[in-house]
Amino acid sequence: MQYISTRGGIAPISFKQAVMMGLATDGGLLLPTSIPEISAETLVQWRQLSYPELATAVLGLFIDDIPANDLRELVARSYQTFNHPEITPLVKQGDCYILELFHGPTLAFKDVALQFLGNVFEYLLKESGGKMNILGATSGDTGSAAIYGVRGKERINIFILHPHNRVSPIQELQMTTVTDANVFNLAVRGTFDDGQAIVKTIFNDLAFKEKHQLGAVNSINWARIVAQVVYYIHAALKITASAGVDKVDFSVPTGNFGDIFAGFVARRMLPNQIRHLILATNENNLLTRFILNGDYSLGAVAQTSSPSMDIQVASNFERYLYYLNGEDAERTRQDMDRFAVSGSLQFDELAQERVRADFASRSVNEEETIATIRDFYQQHGYVLDPHTAVGVKAGLAGREEGVPMICLATAHPAKFGAAVERAIGHEPELPPSLADLADKETRCEVIPAEVGAVKAFVEQHAL
Repeated sequence: MQYISTRGGIAPISFKQAVMMGLATDGGLLLPTSIPEISAETLVQWRQLSYPELATAVLGLFIDDIPANDLRELVARSYQTFNHPEITPLVKQGDCYILELFHGPTLAFKDVALQFLGNVFEYLLKESGGKMNILGATSGDTGSAAIYGVRGKERINIFILHPHNRVSPIQELQMTTVTDANVFNLAVRGTFDDGQAIVKTIFNDLAFKEKHQLGAVNSINWARIVAQVVYYIHAALKITASAGVDKVDFSVPTGNFGDIFAGFVARRMLPNQIRHLILATNENNLLTRFILNGDYSLGAVAQTSSPSMDIQVASNFERYLYYLNGEDAERTRQDMDRFAVSGSLQFDELAQERVRADFASRSVNEEETIATIRDFYQQHGYVLDPHTAVGVKAGLAGREEGVPMICLATAHPAKFGAAVERAIGHEPELPPSLADLADKETRCEVIPAEVGAVKAFVEQHAL
């Protein structure tokens, strides 16, 4: 399998090269040259597999330059850190299934991909004798998951930007209490979009990127996306078999378009098993406006109880735009250049019809989010985190009788105790991994949201 850029400016490269490149050198995002559709015979075999076995099989379709035994070992090692034997268990609650993606070391769905990516980085750097300085921005959970994926690993330093005072206290502590020598937390005085723009600008400085061997852990890295494809396939196969149905729907709380783009890939692989993808946004509803009205234009970032979705520039949108444009890289490049200048893209009715064939969408406001946490707890005794509540509200609103609705639970509710307390009157019980965070030493540097400030810090501390 080879990889190309959404903007068409690079020759096809291997998976290993794609992982290490992160953001394509022409400023685009990397995608496989094709997405395989899975045969009915293969699906029969896949239904019998454990999660790590299925992950090895799915990843193997996209990774042909790592020996099969090595890939199997990388996958096994990645999921040994999870505290549930099923890795991503499904729990039936009322009219929906909750796909629990928070059983990794930082209690967020990002662990599913970042435990794997950290091990892949270590494997490739050992093979090449090279080194890497990882640079990423987080709206909350990516940062801690990335840090836990590479903390203490040789040949790797990691620099994570988070918006100062705009992540939950526990999210912040999960990052800043990791004091390994190779971990650097930077709180930027701005929004997540500011941090993400800084990271993209620095990656587009090819001389700086090459000098410091910069690597990407944000969902701009294709390995993040493909690792997340697995849990869609795993859930779809499990529910279609156990519920005796042909197809399932998914509801996905979304800010950066990465998680639901993994669902888009999974549906292309399993078109007969995955029907609708419901894209759920909070009050930062850029993506809902795009899907419902063909309007992809920037607005002000609203601060909500679901901070990982407080985003206006969805960094994975370009991958979907490439397919919406009929895999026309030049047109995609022109669109992204126009968006960089105007902050807006408008889509005609024909394009809107294609978009609505791929996604449904609903925006869920703060009042609805808190009410959903409260009502779901009262009805089922099950506590949702605010991001998951956004997905559940949108999913139940779009549910059709006879088609199971799978709602992605992207984080443990204890990570957002204040929002949960507003909803149900008390904070959720802290799991052991979070209970003592407040007593630990922290390390973090607060800096301006400026490219120069971040570059200077990386220059000083890079390997």
